[in-house]
Amino acid sequence: MQLGRVIGHATATVKHSTLRGWRMLVVQPLDSQGWADGAPLLAIDDLGSSHGDRVILTGDGHGVREIIGADNTPVRWAVIGLADET
Repeated sequence: MQLGRVIGHATATVKHSTLRGWRMLVVQPLDSQGWADGAPLLAIDDLGSSHGDRVILTGDGHGVREIIGADNTPVRWAVIGLADET
């Protein structure tokens, strides 16, 4: 799992069939201090996350395939929770 902050969203007119109906977010991974940790990444979301939200991500391939319900998806990251602000 990885903590991140939503910094935008992505749209695509042509995309893999397993992405139909999914919201795609641009998420900045965060370190334990809340600072940016690496390059932003693309994640799917069905929890309704919005710009500025802290989210919990998973990069577990098997878990993401289960969430999507397809074994042939190119998706690597998925939002699995919203983090409490402290």
